[in-house]
Amino acid sequence: MTNRYYLNFLNMRSLGKKGSAKKAASVKPKTEAKTSWGTVADWYEGYLKDSNTYHEQVITPHIKRLLEPQKGKPILEIGCGEGYVTRMLAQDGHTIMGSDISPELITRARSHSDRVSYHVASADKLTFAADSIFAAAIAVLSLQNMERIEASCLEASRVLMPRGRFIGVINHPAFRVPGRSSWGFDEGRSIQYRRLDGYLSADSVKIDMHPGAREKEFTHTFHRSLQDYSKALRAAGFAIMRMEEWISHRESGEGPRKKAEDIARKEFPLFLAFEAMKVSPAGRLE
Repeated sequence: MTNRYYLNFLNMRSLGKKGSAKKAASVKPKTEAKTSWGTVADWYEGYLKDSNTYHEQVITPHIKRLLEPQKGKPILEIGCGEGYVTRMLAQDGHTIMGSDISPELITRARSHSDRVSYHVASADKLTFAADSIFAAAIAVLSLQNMERIEASCLEASRVLMPRGRFIGVINHPAFRVPGRSSWGFDEGRSIQYRRLDGYLSADSVKIDMHPGAREKEFTHTFHRSLQDYSKALRAAGFAIMRMEEWISHRESGEGPRKKAEDIARKEFPLFLAFEAMKVSPAGRLE
């Protein structure tokens, strides 16, 4: 890491320009949905210890590949949770910070690693970060849980350097629509198919974090179409440079539907990833 990057990284607590903060705040809705995963911190941490998770087998290897050109430069993970991805990237030689809205998850992240600096912050108010400080920012399965997506994209743009990269990973919005998508099986043709009952309409969905349990904990997730994400990124000064669709690594157990199910896993991707570059409001490279 160059001296310029290192010196800037040490001065993270200087606030960004007031104008940027006001612009983001103007998007704030009248009411807010509960989006923090802090109340299920125990479950989430336990889930990530499984070596067969999508985080370990699919998402992290791809994130490492996409961030390889940024090695040695300062990176921020927005919505880092208990720090799984930040830890994996730090072990891989990246210089990275993490932030999350949940104090409970940030406490756990700090307990797992002293190589990464963590901050409690909402994605639309990264007040710990100065303007134009990061070479890249990532949001791994967190954008779909952010209510103020436009303001969050604006903040990501503010903290990124000119030509900085913003990499997001979301549940594929065309195939995984909460409450409006499901698997089906055509017995006559022996085909596993994906059923969609809606797509273009944006939606806020209340999610039961403990199905079947007596004590209930809920959070909200937000379905948005591809054009919703594209418009939010464009309004924040980003140009999409790359889009990738990632499939499941899993296979079905032996049975009459195994072949059809395994084919469907390869045809319907679980995740959509994008890489966007920070550009000027007029659409010209800074």
